[in-house]
Amino acid sequence: MQSPLVSICIPTYNGASFIYEALDSVLKQTYSHLEIIISDDWSSDETLKIVESFKKKTSIPFQIVSHNPQGIGANWNHSIQHATGTYIKFLFQDDILEPGCVEKMVNLFEQQPELGLVASKRDFIIEGKVTPEIEKWIANYENLQVEFEKDEAITTITNSIFKEYFFYNSSLRNKIGEPPTVMFKKAILEEVGYFQEDLKQILDYVFYYRLLKKYPIAIINEPLVQFRIHEQQATNVNRNQKITDYETYDEILYKEFLPLLHPDTQKRLRTKLNPYHHFVFRLKRKLKSLRS
Repeated sequence: MQSPLVSICIPTYNGASFIYEALDSVLKQTYSHLEIIISDDWSSDETLKIVESFKKKTSIPFQIVSHNPQGIGANWNHSIQHATGTYIKFLFQDDILEPGCVEKMVNLFEQQPELGLVASKRDFIIEGKVTPEIEKWIANYENLQVEFEKDEAITTITNSIFKEYFFYNSSLRNKIGEPPTVMFKKAILEEVGYFQEDLKQILDYVFYYRLLKKYPIAIINEPLVQFRIHEQQATNVNRNQKITDYETYDEILYKEFLPLLHPDTQKRLRTKLNPYHHFVFRLKRKLKSLRS
């Protein structure tokens, strides 16, 4: 029986500095039933030249598709739409997969077919000077599962995590990982949809949580990805722009997740986003103060 096909989806834009290392890490995978999808947002550097050189030296099926730039989410989705694999494995142009990454994730899926997504820990590659800002970011986000993981090789979570107080009331909004750390079943897109393209900063974990409503997620407590930190990352670029994602996040939780959330979180979101509830809450508080 042939092993399932894994689509390595690599959205690119002017990634010449690191794309060679990223692609080389795909060629070094211990899992062989792969295809590579490059979705490029009109790179103006040497990205596509480097990609073409790799395509010539591998027997792995290799697609290079152009995409009209419409934001990172649109490029992510475009790469997925060209994938034919059972599983989608993201790899960003500046990151690196450990040799056993794909094999370990596929094995876990095959052992636990009820899973919708598998993630892993990651190590960091820091480009350039280690600034106080970078040190602070790593200190805050080095372990995204610190609030709920146990001393086990695999941490499995279900939608019961939404009921936990820390799910919303924590600085760690993304409790799963960056897209290069995850693999998911392509078939689940029919149920949960693609990445929400109007989001810039939170589209990854909004997608994960929509998936988690229906399927459990397993996190391998081993770094299977090297995540590069540098000034040109989308996170750093977005930091200098006006981003309204976090207001939208509250609206998404209110509309799609409210009954699953902790009672205090439900109350907080209702007060913030439901004008009628806010009026009733203020009225009750006023009446209580008048009686006391």
